Amino acid sequence: QVQLVESGGGLVQTGGSLTLSCAVSGRSMSRLGMGWFRQAPGKEREFVSTVTGSGAGKHYADSVKGRFTISRDNANNTLYLQMSSLLLEDTAVYYCAATNDVYGRSWPTWYLRPSRYAYWGPGTQVTVSS
Repeated sequence: QVQLVESGGGLVQTGGSLTLSCAVSGRSMSRLGMGWFRQAPGKEREFVSTVTGSGAGKHYADSVKGRFTISRDNANNTLYLQMSSLLLEDTAVYYCAATNDVYGRSWPTWYLRPSRYAYWGPGTQVTVSS
């Protein structure tokens, strides 16, 4: 059973930075499709970023492009999300997600929907204040 645990959330002022981590256990992360999602109060869960198995390919939501950087360390089974130039609208619970249904799937299109992911962490709160 794959388990995910996020960390690194917190309170930060606009323009600040945070780095989120997601520790993966139960299976080698190199065999998993990985992504970050977020959910603000009263809103649906939305895609933030995904990365290919090797880490070479990265895709971002337009709202975070140029400000967030996703990376993965397969050797240490850890996924990261570096966030900078944070805005008030980045306030949300951030979730790490994983799927083992990766073969033959079109990247990044297939990985944009939350329903594609079978495994989720409990989330970490990111609050951006003015």
